[in-house]
Amino acid sequence: MFPKIIQTRCSRLTLVNLLACGVLSLFTATSHAENADLTLKSPNASSSVIRLNQVGYRTRANKVAIVLSQSTSEFEVVGAEGSEVVFRGKLSEPVVWEYSKESVQQADFSKLDSDGLYRLRVGKKLSSPFSISDAALDSVHEASIKSFYLNRASIELKTEYAGIFARKLGHPDTDVKVHGSAAGPLRETGSSISAPRGWYDAGDYGKYTVNSGISTYTMLLAFEHFSDEYKTLDLSIPESSNAIPDLLDEIKWNLDWLESMQDTDGGVYHKLTALNFSNLNTMPDQDVNQRWVIGKSVTAALDFAAVMAMASRVMSPYDAELDNVSQRYRKKAIRAYAWAKKHPDAIYKQPEDVSTGAYSDDEVSDEFAWAAAELFLLTKDKAYWNDYRQQELNLSAHLNWGNVSVLPLVSLVSFGEGLLGQNDYALVKKQLQSSADELLALHEGSAYNVAMNDGDFQWGSNSSALNNGLVLYQAYLSTMEEKYQTAALSTLDYVLGTNATGYSFVTGYGNLTPMHIHHRPSVADTLSIPVPGFLAGGPHTGRQDKCPYDGDLPATNYADIECSYSTNEIAINWNAPLVYILGAAVSQRD
Repeated sequence: MFPKIIQTRCSRLTLVNLLACGVLSLFTATSHAENADLTLKSPNASSSVIRLNQVGYRTRANKVAIVLSQSTSEFEVVGAEGSEVVFRGKLSEPVVWEYSKESVQQADFSKLDSDGLYRLRVGKKLSSPFSISDAALDSVHEASIKSFYLNRASIELKTEYAGIFARKLGHPDTDVKVHGSAAGPLRETGSSISAPRGWYDAGDYGKYTVNSGISTYTMLLAFEHFSDEYKTLDLSIPESSNAIPDLLDEIKWNLDWLESMQDTDGGVYHKLTALNFSNLNTMPDQDVNQRWVIGKSVTAALDFAAVMAMASRVMSPYDAELDNVSQRYRKKAIRAYAWAKKHPDAIYKQPEDVSTGAYSDDEVSDEFAWAAAELFLLTKDKAYWNDYRQQELNLSAHLNWGNVSVLPLVSLVSFGEGLLGQNDYALVKKQLQSSADELLALHEGSAYNVAMNDGDFQWGSNSSALNNGLVLYQAYLSTMEEKYQTAALSTLDYVLGTNATGYSFVTGYGNLTPMHIHHRPSVADTLSIPVPGFLAGGPHTGRQDKCPYDGDLPATNYADIECSYSTNEIAINWNAPLVYILGAAVSQRD
């Protein structure tokens, strides 16, 4: 089953060995095993001096490491054993990064395009090993998607697919009660609906329509933009034997749940949770708290409408296998949008007896624009285009679940050419590029080579970086100018180790990765390692959880401890842009 390189390690209980020996589908290729071997070595004393992509670089990709300012002006790339010099270069001039208060220099070794295992040396300081290979990111890419399977609700995760992360079925959600905030003439308080499947939203066991909206969209966009990569990708999930690409199978698991969140009047329930969070040390099958659908909101209805409209378009080639699913999605999207237009003031307000995530948003013009744009692309009905044009978009605010202003531009530029008039298409294209240009300026002015500003260092800061990368990549697809691609993919280097904390923030990947994420299955199971492929939230100074932190700067205030839900939780809307940017990277094969 395993290549020889893995067979010799399965008796050594390291993080990567357990992943390799347990999650069979992700770690069976020799190239993957070579990448995994990098994490067998502990960080050395200089790991805090040299920050780089700990997983590896594609052969012809841009390759830049960050070095805390040194007395020398030169660096070398050497073989993994630290002897043979394969590349020499000059460090850039020192610059202070305002978010970490460090004086740093850049080491650019992009011209090194020979595959192998290497270290970067500055004076007597050696980095941890890293790989250069066109397959360097394949394993982490697959793991970032597989994490959605490993976070499914309403299913037993079998060893055949989940390896050592197998677990019992939890939250069947076939008897979900209707909360008073969601009741209506046809749904009395305390009545029951069935709403199984879906992904757990984050470190808790809630399922939230608004956050599922942007997450599902981003995954669908990855499929549309990199379909050649995904049509043949085998994720080893229960649906892998069917005729549907595995990525779409995984997305459909969440779409199945989203469908069930639409009420008979077209409105959409805001979330499905217990009234309170379960104890952190609780496996899914041990959480027996009553589950409720809570509230109906305009944002839930609009996010639902946008995603269902997009899903109708993306899934239509597979209607024969999926019982004409695209028409069902289409009808549901239209009904949800109609409900939202009738209830524009249905802003979600957290009931007094509920303490789970709120995802409340009182500015809905961006959601209206997004849903209208997706329905226009689907139906070609100019009424939706007219609705879109009436909305005001806040394009100065960066993409996140609460501000989706840029998403209609992404879809219209990607799929609206020929459908929109020439002037209208030129306008949306200009608006999208203008947003990307602002991010490009951040990238070019950053000591850490990453497109981030003050507002990005918030809860889920790593996803802020990646969402900025997603927007930058749209400009690359539109113009084919490499500067946008370079800036977009630098956000991936950032989360994989080229940052001020020295962490590769994807569990299981890198030589220093989060081990104590705020994620109930990772805390409550009997394993000493977390579920792999998850992106930790990342540093910021909000400190909503009141946990102890060593630093007090935006780019360094991070703690790899379970209580730190503000910096060390995981979430589907954080992993989704990770999937997208990794998809962009691996699709650039020679």
